[in-house]
Order: sequence, then structure tokens, then C-alpha cells
Amino acid sequence: MIRVMITDDHLIVREGLRLILETADDVEVVGEAVDGAECLELTKKLNPQVILMDLQMPRMDGITAIGHLRNDFPEIAIVILTTYNEDDLMIRGLQAGARGYLLKDSSRENLLDTIHAAAKGETLLKPEILARVLAPRSQGKPVSPTQADSTLTERELQVLQLAAKGERNKEMAYKLGITERTVKAHLQSVYQKFGVDSRAAAVAVAAGKGLLGT
Repeated sequence: MIRVMITDDHLIVREGLRLILETADDVEVVGEAVDGAECLELTKKLNPQVILMDLQMPRMDGITAIGHLRNDFPEIAIVILTTYNEDDLMIRGLQAGARGYLLKDSSRENLLDTIHAAAKGETLLKPEILARVLAPRSQGKPVSPTQADSTLTERELQVLQLAAKGERNKEMAYKLGITERTVKAHLQSVYQKFGVDSRAAAVAVAAGKGLLGT
């Protein structure tokens, strides 16, 4: 059973997400918070595995809360709840340590897929969602490590670009002709070099560096 907490200052959003999540046999909504501060307090008591986090909230916003959660509860997967006009905030949230993101009007299938992936330590990056984040920052063709970031190997860059397209480890391994274990090793190397601890954050940093093509 995946323990989920919802953090959003809009009651209708919390209720809607709860209704959807309660239809899943392997997901339990253990609590709801109206802002980042309440989220931190409830996290200590409820021990969720996944937190759905709004970004714009009173008292303590989502980005600030994500920073605290990553420091105090690094094992918890944080998924940003966002809208189409919050691309800049989304990038900041991913760089702060969120594992992924969801549009607030996402389908039930997308919502549950993202929660399952986050709970397993993966990030399900839907290409149509990611495109909105990367479009202003990723122009032209993909660049080589020597052109944009000499710290990445060619293979690490290939893995990162596939991750940005929403590919899972198994799919990346097949396309690159390597094992899943090797894919994970490349991702861990990228995380270390970028100073992040999640696939979503690595993709966000790569977008800012201009490493991802359209």
C-alpha cells in the first residue's frame, strides 16, 4: 500500500484527488495539508511515502516545503501539482528535489502511474508535460558534452536525454544496448555531477544547461 499525502490550499483540488486515489486498491491517502508548514508537521506524524505538493500556497509555499522535506525526509517522494502557467515554478521545484510533477487536471491513469513510479524511486516524465517546461529552454539540436557540459560522458548524456523523453530504465537499456543496472549507474553519476538526487531534478538542471534538444 502506497501512503500518499495531498498538500494544496484549495479544498476542491484535495477532495478531487482523494476521490480519484481512493479508487486504487494499492493507494491510501493518509492526510491532507493546506500549506507547506502543515505538510511538514503532518509528515512527522503520518509518514507518507509520496507527497503531492502544490507550489503556490500561503504561509509556506511548496518550493520552500520541498527543500525542508528533502533535508529532513529524503526517502519521501515529492510530486509537484502544477498548472500550465507555472513552468518557471515547476523547474524550481524540480531543482529543489521534487521527483516529478503532475498537471492538476491529469487523468486518473497519469496520476496513478506517476505515484507508482515515484514510490519505486522512478520518475514518470510524460513527454507532453515535459515539453511545456523545456520548450523555452531547449532550442535547436541536442549538443554534445564537450559543447555544453564537459563533466558528462557521451553515454550519460544519452541516458539523460532519453529520461527527459519519459523513457523508463528498461526502455533506455533496450535502446542503448546496455543493462538496466548500467542505466541506473549512469543516472547516479549524473545526479552526483549535477548535485541532485532525482531524475526529475537532473532533467531540470540539464534543461537549464541547454543539454536537451527538442
